[in-house]
Amino acid sequence: MTLRSPLMTVMTGAAQKAARALKRDFGELEQLQVSRKGPSDFVTAADLRAEKTLCQELAKARPKFGFLLEEGGEIKGDDPRHRWIIDPIDGTTNFLHGIPHFAISIGLEMDGEIIAGLIFNPVADEMYLAEKGKGAYLNDHRLRVSGRSNLAEAVIATGIPHHGRGEHGPYLEVLGGVMAKVAGIRRMGTASLDLAYVAAGRCDGYWETGLKPWDMAAGIILVREAGGFVTEVDGGKSPLASGSILATNAKLHKDLQAIVERN
Repeated sequence: MTLRSPLMTVMTGAAQKAARALKRDFGELEQLQVSRKGPSDFVTAADLRAEKTLCQELAKARPKFGFLLEEGGEIKGDDPRHRWIIDPIDGTTNFLHGIPHFAISIGLEMDGEIIAGLIFNPVADEMYLAEKGKGAYLNDHRLRVSGRSNLAEAVIATGIPHHGRGEHGPYLEVLGGVMAKVAGIRRMGTASLDLAYVAAGRCDGYWETGLKPWDMAAGIILVREAGGFVTEVDGGKSPLASGSILATNAKLHKDLQAIVERN
């Protein structure tokens, strides 16, 4: 995507502006105001500032589009066909602990389908972009999912339930089944970047349940535009609605699904 479309220019500009403040906040964590939304679920002043910046910048360029925001909820737009789906800091727990693995995530939905996505890790300066029919990119380099066809050679990412989230026992049964079949499992704490890593071929697959639309909207189109396959864990076609996602290259999807669909 060396010649970015007007839409991608709008999205990258908004992300880069929000990221400047995020990087400053990341370097001054002890001064951040933090509140608790629920068990092990935090929101920081940095989340709120970044979300405000993203909304302002995107609304300037596309004033009629609506929003679905992690912190601000749903904002209806005059254009009912288009909606931005935004997570200002995906990986807030990583962010708060000084772990440089978090991302801004922006997806654009049209008539219920994600048509564009951006995931930006500002610390690593890695910006993942995808637009329907135009491929997936990392900093202007074209992405393809991995070509591995054997689970025994695969590295699989996942999210692990923690305090206040998920059914731990059933998850551990599924995790044990995957552990017995794959070369490695990674739990990195940022769903959007897990999906971006599948798109980049860094991970061969990823599964998780209990997600929100802003966790995966941008990642879904990234994986698909990189040649990957995305469904719900049980094979359903609506991961954005269900919060259940399984993303792999096409060669591994059936085998991995056979293990994780019990989750």
